[in-house]
Amino acid sequence: MTDGPLSGVRVLDVSTILAGPLASSLLGEFGAEVIKVEHPDEGDPARHYPPLEDGVSAGWAMLGRNKRSVTIDLHHPDAAGLVGRLVTAADVVVTNFRPATLRRFRIDFDDLRAYRPDLVMVHVSAYGRTGPYADRPGFARVAEAFAGLTYRTGDPDRPPVFAGYPVADGVTGIYAAFAALLALRQRDRTGQAQLADIPLYEPLLRMMEDFIADYGATGESRERQGNRNPHISPNNLYLTRDGHWLALPASTEQMWRRLVKVMDAADLAVHDSMTARLEHREEIEARVAAFVAAHDLEPLMSRLLDAGIAAGPVNSAADICADPHIRARGSVVEVADEGGGRSYLMQAPAGRFSGFDGSINRPAPVLGEHTTEVLRELAGLPDSEIDDLRRRSVV
Repeated sequence: MTDGPLSGVRVLDVSTILAGPLASSLLGEFGAEVIKVEHPDEGDPARHYPPLEDGVSAGWAMLGRNKRSVTIDLHHPDAAGLVGRLVTAADVVVTNFRPATLRRFRIDFDDLRAYRPDLVMVHVSAYGRTGPYADRPGFARVAEAFAGLTYRTGDPDRPPVFAGYPVADGVTGIYAAFAALLALRQRDRTGQAQLADIPLYEPLLRMMEDFIADYGATGESRERQGNRNPHISPNNLYLTRDGHWLALPASTEQMWRRLVKVMDAADLAVHDSMTARLEHREEIEARVAAFVAAHDLEPLMSRLLDAGIAAGPVNSAADICADPHIRARGSVVEVADEGGGRSYLMQAPAGRFSGFDGSINRPAPVLGEHTTEVLRELAGLPDSEIDDLRRRSVV
C-alpha cells in the first residue's frame, strides 16, 4: 500500500466522545499521524461505554484506532505549556471543549498559534464559538433536536423520536474532517493560521436541504411522516410475507414505471407525475404494501432487481456481517490487537480510491501508552523531565 494522501500531517486530538475523535480518526485512516490527548485517570469517556471486554469498551477499538495516546491533565497549571510544546510539532488541533473551557485551559486558538503561527484548529462544539448559545453544553441528541431533525422524525400521531444512532456526532465528525482539509488547503495557500468553527447542529441543518426551503415556500414546518418521504411516493418500508422489512423508494419516474410493470398494476400508471402520486399517496402506498406482503423477501428482491428497481432489505448488524457484498468489498474487517491478545470486528475505512487506500495501521491504544515516546519525540523532553511531570501529576 502506498502512503496515504495525508502522510506528513500530524493531528493533535484534544477531544472526547464522538464527533471530534471521529474527525481525527478519519484523517488517520488516510495517512495522518494522530496523537490523542487524554486525562491521566479515566481517559476519553468513550473508553468506558458498554459492552466492556476486560473493562474496555468494545466500541473504543474503533474510535481509538490509528492513534497514539498521551495523558495530560488539562486542569493542571503546567498543562497548557506542555500542549503548546506538542503543538509546535503538529499541523492540526481537533478539540471539542466549550469555548470558555478552552480559554480557561489556555489552549484556545490564539493561545496555541503562539506556538505554531500557521496552526490549523478544528473546534467542534454544540453551538459554535459565536452567538448567544456559544457556551451552552450540548451533545448530539441536543443538537439533533435543535437543528430540527428530531422534530421531523417519527410517526405523525406519536411523539418525536431520535434516530437509531446519534447522527449529529457522525455527520459533524465527517464535516469536521472535511473542514480540516479545507483549512489545511487554505493554510498552504496563504501561510496563515486557520480556525474552523463547527457546531454540532450546523452540518445537520445543512444536510436537511428541504427543511428550511420548504418552510420558506409554504410558511409551514415539515411535520413527522413516519417512514414516508415528503417529496416522493411510493417511498417507505414494507413488510414481506416472511417477516422482513424492505426499503422500496420509487424516487424517479423511471423507477415508478418499472415498479408498476412488476406489480402488474397498469391502472396505477395514470399517476404519471410525482405531484399526482403524492396526491394519491394513500392508495399507492396501500397497493405497494399489499404487493410486497404477498411475497417472500428473496424471490421478491430477485424480481425487483431484474427489473432494475432500487430496493433492499433492512439489515441488522448480523445481516451486514454475513452479507456477500459487504464481505467482497471488505466493508467490515477484523482487526487484531496483538498486545491485548484479541481481535475486534469493525467497519473498514469508507470508499475505495485509485491512488491510495484507507488503512487501519494500529489498534486502539491503552490509556497513556505513548506518553513517554511522544513527549520525547515531539516535545523534545528528556526522560528526567517526563518523570518530573509524572511526579507532579501533569501527565
